[in-house]
Amino acid sequence: MITTNNYAGIPDEFAQLEKAKVVLIPVPYDGTSSWGKGADKGPDAFLEASANMELYDIETGTEVYQQGIYLADAVTENSSPEAMVNAVHRTTKEYIKRNKFVTVFGGEHSISIGTIKAFNECFDNLTVLHIDAHADLRKSYDGTKYNHACAVHEASQTTNLIQVGIRSMDAIEKTFMDEEKTFFAHDMVNDEYWMDKAIDLMTDNVFITFDLDALDPSIMPSTGTPEPGGLLYYEALEFLKQVFEDKNVVGFDIVELCPNEKERSSDFLAAKLYYKMLSYKFMGEAVNDDYDNSYAVDSKQIGNNHSKFEDDEE
Repeated sequence: MITTNNYAGIPDEFAQLEKAKVVLIPVPYDGTSSWGKGADKGPDAFLEASANMELYDIETGTEVYQQGIYLADAVTENSSPEAMVNAVHRTTKEYIKRNKFVTVFGGEHSISIGTIKAFNECFDNLTVLHIDAHADLRKSYDGTKYNHACAVHEASQTTNLIQVGIRSMDAIEKTFMDEEKTFFAHDMVNDEYWMDKAIDLMTDNVFITFDLDALDPSIMPSTGTPEPGGLLYYEALEFLKQVFEDKNVVGFDIVELCPNEKERSSDFLAAKLYYKMLSYKFMGEAVNDDYDNSYAVDSKQIGNNHSKFEDDEE
């Protein structure tokens, strides 16, 4: 179980919910994975690595933890895949409604069904940027639609889904795939403009779901279903930085770390990736500035969805 009191061991003054701009929700779940097991241990490994990480980001010249990062209680519901997804959805939406920049660390990719649903209910005209080796578009798998192989099926029907890094899929998934918005790894390697093309397809509000197997197994071996031919670290960072600069990233999740006690570099990569994404999000903001809600729930952003909050509160 997760025992770290504060994310990355940051001082208490930056770890309190009331003042933190960021919420981190761990979801140690691995109920539907079909090959490599261990994603339920991912959040603990990520938090341990984070606690041993330098907190000054050289590239952005910032210490983003000073914006405040609250480590929420882990979502530990595992009675069924559906119950887990519903618990993630409820918890994620609760913190979005508190005007926090909500981030989630899994766990297998099925947790993203809940996170995406919450963000789609809270932000108008949402793009889901799905960075992954696998298409994850099956309508159901192994008897449930709450399976890791179905992680973005609902998003394909209800959001502007952009898929990046895909290099493994079943033929049936083509039924649900928009190939105009899918960037296959074998095409990306020969297209110097793929990043610009992907960003041009995005709406203003973007939620990122990052499956660590999108990265090449030479740098990220500790994941449940590694696939050759993935993104390298600085290539991934270049793309992410551009997305954060050009769009309003409203939140993100990172999934599918399967820690191996004999290979700790993957844990540390996941920790650095999370911190780097936060650094990109807040690099233009001074520490202790008033929270301006530019990335949180706002009636101008969520439009007609605002009535759903009113319904929830009645």
